[in-house]
Amino acid sequence: MLASSLSQGLSADEAARRLAADGANQLQEAPPRPAWRMLLDQFRDFMILMLLAAALVSAAIGEGVDSIAIVAILVVNACIGFVQEYRAAQAMQALKKLAAARARVLRGGAPAEIDAAELVVGDLVILEAGDQIPADVRIVEAAAFGVDESVLTGESVPVEKQVDALADPALGVADRINLAFKGTVATRGRARALVVTTGMATELGRIATLLRQDEGSRTPLQERLSVLGTRLAYAALAICALVFVFGALRGESLLLMFMTAVSLAVAAVPEALPAVVTVALAMGAAKMVRNQALIRRLPAVETLGSVSFICSDKTGTLTQNRMRVESYCLPGAAGAVAVASGAAATDGSPPSEAAQWLFRAAALNNDARGDSPETWSGDPTEIALLAAAHAAGYPKGALERDFPRVAELPFDSGRKMMTTVHRHGAELTGLVKGAPERVIARCVSAYATDRPFSAEEALRLATAMAADGLRVIAFARRRVDVADQLHLTEKIESELEFLGLLGLIDPARPEAKEAVGLCQGAGIAVVMITGDHPATAAHIARQLGIATEGGRVIAGAELAAMAEPELHACVREVRVYARVDPEQKIRIVTALQQHGECVAMTGDGVNDAPALKRADIGVAMGRVGTDVAREASDMVLLDDNFATIVRAVHEGRRIYDNIRRFVLFVLAGNTGEIVAIAAAPMFGLPIPLLPIHLLWVNLVTDGLPGLALAAERADADVMRQAPRPRGESVFARGLWQRILWIGMMIGAMTLAIQYWAFHGGAPHWQTMAFCVLTFAQMGLALAVRSEGRSLWSLGLFTNLPLLGAATLTIALQVAVVYLPAANAIFKTEPLTAWEMLLCGGAGLAVLAAVELQKWLIRLRGRNKNRT
Repeated sequence: MLASSLSQGLSADEAARRLAADGANQLQEAPPRPAWRMLLDQFRDFMILMLLAAALVSAAIGEGVDSIAIVAILVVNACIGFVQEYRAAQAMQALKKLAAARARVLRGGAPAEIDAAELVVGDLVILEAGDQIPADVRIVEAAAFGVDESVLTGESVPVEKQVDALADPALGVADRINLAFKGTVATRGRARALVVTTGMATELGRIATLLRQDEGSRTPLQERLSVLGTRLAYAALAICALVFVFGALRGESLLLMFMTAVSLAVAAVPEALPAVVTVALAMGAAKMVRNQALIRRLPAVETLGSVSFICSDKTGTLTQNRMRVESYCLPGAAGAVAVASGAAATDGSPPSEAAQWLFRAAALNNDARGDSPETWSGDPTEIALLAAAHAAGYPKGALERDFPRVAELPFDSGRKMMTTVHRHGAELTGLVKGAPERVIARCVSAYATDRPFSAEEALRLATAMAADGLRVIAFARRRVDVADQLHLTEKIESELEFLGLLGLIDPARPEAKEAVGLCQGAGIAVVMITGDHPATAAHIARQLGIATEGGRVIAGAELAAMAEPELHACVREVRVYARVDPEQKIRIVTALQQHGECVAMTGDGVNDAPALKRADIGVAMGRVGTDVAREASDMVLLDDNFATIVRAVHEGRRIYDNIRRFVLFVLAGNTGEIVAIAAAPMFGLPIPLLPIHLLWVNLVTDGLPGLALAAERADADVMRQAPRPRGESVFARGLWQRILWIGMMIGAMTLAIQYWAFHGGAPHWQTMAFCVLTFAQMGLALAVRSEGRSLWSLGLFTNLPLLGAATLTIALQVAVVYLPAANAIFKTEPLTAWEMLLCGGAGLAVLAAVELQKWLIRLRGRNKNRT
């Protein structure tokens, strides 16, 4: 019916034709907000609407120039806001595309990995445990294949799937056991299946509206800053009312006081703050992708700066995931276990008779795919086993012709074993591989010996191999009855015949040790959590500096026996956990969080998903991770490298620090404006700034430098600072105090220049106050590039966007003062060279004052270190 092939799948040309005809395999989503709507929304803010009303009032009473100027400034502000929002939206859309699900298919007989959206009806899909089912599919081949369909049926028990046809076409979703449905999750086994429906025609498509998530939700930081903006708006309205009343009592023009009050309200509220935060987070996430860290949820960017514990898997994350068989152990002639050189497994020389079944088992009990070393693909451990068997003269292809696989029990984290059943003539043989302690415990004899099998000796040698940093895998076999093969159960993994041990080495990543050191210098504890043998885990942990000689290693069995108070007491000191089940990761994360720690947890398997969700930052593997783990994660490592987590933490800290810099810059400047206007009447001075001046400063001169601060590099010591406490306010660590004193200084400086010029008879005192305020904010923008380091140590040219923005702003301000056309609009007058230098000096004075404060902070820090 589907015009497909169970051996070849569809051809690439036919798949492209069907994709063009049927459309993408995607659920319909609300269309993205169009650009024109983004632009229009820039004028929906309450404060902007107040300014538009003020412009209309100005026009109605004949002040057309003022009205046009206000509208022009609002248009400029809207354009800046639009560009910010559009860039953020584009960045998030790009991230969403990178996070799109993938699917493995056969196209023209060759395996291929494609975007799940490109699947078409008739595609032959390859499914394994951990995959998210990419479309509604008909199972055509299954090996112990189970699917979690709770997203559709609410039933938490995985459904065992079958190939046989079902007679009743009216069966409900839960009873269609030869189908698997889009959005559900393969929990065990493997299968091949034909795509029967895609997109909105799937069962998930029918209920898609119930499953839509709000992609536009804001991060906690954005929410806090939005609340701040609302509170500032109320405070500003109260101050504006007082300014209006004071001005009216002084005999000022009511229209002027109305316009001033409105402008002051706008000046007090940092409208650009949420937008700049969004841009900083989104562009930071885009930068992280270039560093191989894909952010799936925007709040993760700000949370990264608080991470105090990183719980990392070992294989592939801290190690290179380039396995090779280093040595092996065989049952000895006397029934003990003899150690053999690994060279026999790799140099092409024929193995001993005792080793033949060991290498047969390594090749046959193996899901790696490919006909030659150049085409092998699959799990790195299984590829290494395949390579060892191939080098020993046991290629998988030839063996499978003599010993075809007829049944299997897939590996799972509970049993820590995998079993395959093979037919050879009239006999059936079960081959078992897995963790030495699990396999050896089920062995009752050893191959090629009549003497009693010594499980204790086998385990002792497995431990010795693990202590050398080897990952040890045990192999065993047994004869299988036909009845057992038809009804395969875990009974087949008992009364086994021991075949031997293979030891694989996976070297530590060269950059991992440095990354661990960076973490420790940054106050971040690194914890290794692995399914490997405790001795192997301890060896690698010591190599990387995670653990010290004699440091405690907790094995899964010991962890299972621990009561919660006992785990709670030791969890902050333990650095290595071995033979840990995925479920036990949740206990470790929870215990750390109860101490107030912020935990990042890595994982790649189906059962890792709950721990990834429980952690503050769930980190999934991009190369070997399952779809389930990626869906549960906040961040995906595209290169599966521990150093990438550290780079992401570094970037998260930089972004948060830059947001603090922007908050300081904007709010200190706004405070200066409020102080200058509110305090002027108290000193018998007229209002120092016209509404058009306030709008220019707040909407234009704040915007460009403020946005450029988001590009500031991280401080050199950013990874030598302690992690930020979870839930810390953006105003913590003295930021409120700095905002107030710098704002009051800017306001006082503006009033001082106004007082001097006004009482000195200078006709353009208002222009001077206007310039002082603008230049002071430019000095502030340069000074707040670092909370501790001086501008001179940073280098003036290390943030070219900020330097360019400040230069452009100063040039625009000079143009406003000296161009006749601008004089008419902004009510300014040309200043003498001396007066302009005096105003510029005010900007330098702000820069010098902030730099002096930073020097005093550094001096106090040095004195504290000496004591």
